[in-house]
Amino acid sequence: MKKVVAEKYRDIDFSRAKRGAVVNPEPGKTKISIRLDNAVLEYFRNLVDRAGGGNYQTLINDALLEYVHRRSTLDIVRQAVREELAPYGIARRSNAAPQPTRRARR
Repeated sequence: MKKVVAEKYRDIDFSRAKRGAVVNPEPGKTKISIRLDNAVLEYFRNLVDRAGGGNYQTLINDALLEYVHRRSTLDIVRQAVREELAPYGIARRSNAAPQPTRRARR
């Protein structure tokens, strides 16, 4: 009869073992499941290959963080400009076409 490979582990006591991840996650990170386009995954995996190694998930995370920071910076600049222009009575316009100006009669 063939000896099963797992036989050598029969003596191990698992009574105090805990279920869960072997490596604790980094603080501030959450494991999720996300669906991305194949083209996106291919792009980031190719970046890692050209760099000679690394983690494509880290590159995706960095790209998303850069986008978030860029957007928040843009929003801060817009708010500052609005606050500076407010004393001059320049109101925020909608996306409508500009209104024609009236000329005074002489």
